[in-house]
Amino acid sequence: MEPDRYGSNVQRNALAPGILLAIALVVGTLLLGGEWYDTLRFVIAVLALIIGWFAVQAKHWWWVPVFAAIAIAWNPVAPFEISGQLWLLAHVAAAIVALVAAVLIKAPRADASG
Repeated sequence: MEPDRYGSNVQRNALAPGILLAIALVVGTLLLGGEWYDTLRFVIAVLALIIGWFAVQAKHWWWVPVFAAIAIAWNPVAPFEISGQLWLLAHVAAAIVALVAAVLIKAPRADASG
C-alpha cells in the first residue's frame, strides 16, 4: 500500500504495547527478586497477550506463538522458577523480540479507501 497525501494506509497497533513491553522487561531485570517483580510479571504477561491479539488482527500468525510463550513464561499465577543469567538473557531477548514485533506488525487502516 502506498502512502497518500493523508499519511500511511497502514497502522501499527502493536507499537505502543511493544515499546511498553520492552521497557517492562528491561525494568524487570532490575527488579528480579524484589517485592514488585510479581506485579511486573503480570504487566509483562498482559502486554504480551495484547501484542499477540494485535498480531491476530493483522494476520501475522507467526507472532502469536512467540507472544503466547512470553505470556506463559512471565505468568505470575503459576510462575516458572527460572533464575540467574538464563532469566536475565530471557528478559533481554524478549525485549528485543517485542521491539521487532512492534515495528513489523501492521494492518491496513480501517478507514483507508482503496
